[in-house]
Amino acid sequence: MTSFDTLKKTQSKPSRIAVVQASWHRDIVDRCVQSFISEITQLTDNTVEVFEVPGAYEIPLQAKLLANSGQYSAVVGAGLVVDGGIYRHDFVAQAVVSGMMQVQLETLVPVFSVVLTPHQFQETDDHRNFFSEHFVKKGAEAAHSCAATLSLMETLPAAAAS
Repeated sequence: MTSFDTLKKTQSKPSRIAVVQASWHRDIVDRCVQSFISEITQLTDNTVEVFEVPGAYEIPLQAKLLANSGQYSAVVGAGLVVDGGIYRHDFVAQAVVSGMMQVQLETLVPVFSVVLTPHQFQETDDHRNFFSEHFVKKGAEAAHSCAATLSLMETLPAAAAS
C-alpha cells in the first residue's frame, strides 16, 4: 500500500481529475480547490478541471455525469454547508455525502468529499478566517487521498489478473 508520506509521481500516464465546487461561500471553498490543485500537481501528473455548481446539493449529480463521461480518473466535491439556524443543513450534508458515495460505487470512479458542515457557523471574520484555513488543510488532505487511491487503483488490475 502507498503511504501518504512516501507517495511519488508514479502514474504511467497523465489523466484528469474533476473538481466540483459549490458556489455558496465561494471565497472559503476556493481555498480548498486551490490547495487541492497545488498539492495534487506535486504528487501526480494529473490535470485538474474545475466545475462550479450552485450549491452542495448539486455536487452528486455533476459528479456522476463527470464520472460517467469516462474522461476523469477521479472526482472531488468541495462545498460548505452551514447551519443557518434550522435543521435542514444536516439533511443536505447527509444527502450530498451519501450521493457522492453512491456515485463512486456505481461508476467505480473514486469520488472524494471535501464537503464540510460546521455547526454554528457565523459570518464573522474569525469564523471565515478559521474555515478558510481549515479548507486549505482539507484540500491538501484530499489531494493526498486522491493520489494514493489512484496509485493503488493502478495496481488493482494486475492483482486481480493473478
